[in-house]
Amino acid sequence: MNSTGRLVLVGTPIGNLGDASPRMREAILAADLVAAEDTRRFRALCDRLELQPAAKVRSVHDHNEADRARELADAVAAGQNVVLLSDAGMPAVSDPGYRVVKEVAGRGLSVTSVPGASAAVTALAVSGLPSDRWAFEGFLPRKPGERRRLLRQLAPERRTLVFYESPHRVADALTDMAAACGADRPAVVARELTKLHEEVLRGTLSELAQAAADGLRGEICIVLGPAPDQEAPAPEAVVGEVARLTSDGARAKDAAAQVAAAHGLRTREVYEAYLHAE
Repeated sequence: MNSTGRLVLVGTPIGNLGDASPRMREAILAADLVAAEDTRRFRALCDRLELQPAAKVRSVHDHNEADRARELADAVAAGQNVVLLSDAGMPAVSDPGYRVVKEVAGRGLSVTSVPGASAAVTALAVSGLPSDRWAFEGFLPRKPGERRRLLRQLAPERRTLVFYESPHRVADALTDMAAACGADRPAVVARELTKLHEEVLRGTLSELAQAAADGLRGEICIVLGPAPDQEAPAPEAVVGEVARLTSDGARAKDAAAQVAAAHGLRTREVYEAYLHAE
């Protein structure tokens, strides 16, 4: 085994080409093999940056990463300098790369990085929401039922949460967040970060859902403020909220779960209180 080979995770600009670092350029030019999420976009990036890499370029995306991981690890083991990058931001962060890193590291081979911009970290930094404790949740589920269940689970979270979302689903996502986490929960929608039309919308979940109702364009991050630090109410005190949801067509158990998550209570206690109140 040649120990000089290594895998280099390279961060690329999330919008503004001015964020392309000298180290990013050097890593691309020094690579023996480049693994890119989209080879056409990688070549377009090189053209815009006036780079002429000599490396072979292979695609690594969601559908072929498992197979490519072994191939790229073999290349590292053979002593090659392999650069892995995604279309924008840091690879392996809600983008291809995790399986490759796991395979290479699992063989005891070298993995390093050339850090770059991250939409999640950038959105958190500009949000104005607490950033001492936070978590990245990636993309919300596409199916409404799965999305709502997840948001009910996340509603009591005391850390700031960062999500990626499609512009086509952002209004529905914010509406579901308001229902699960409370209409007055503070949040931020950041779109087109670092680009010409960058926009950061701040407000409550209900305000942001209304602002997004007519649609938003571009790459979007949602930053959700932490759940308020307050004493949970008695199950009997939230029965009215369950009743309002059931009157709108929700199943009693689902309504109880949603209300319990919003208040940090146990679903069974809220459900039983609702049944006894009828």
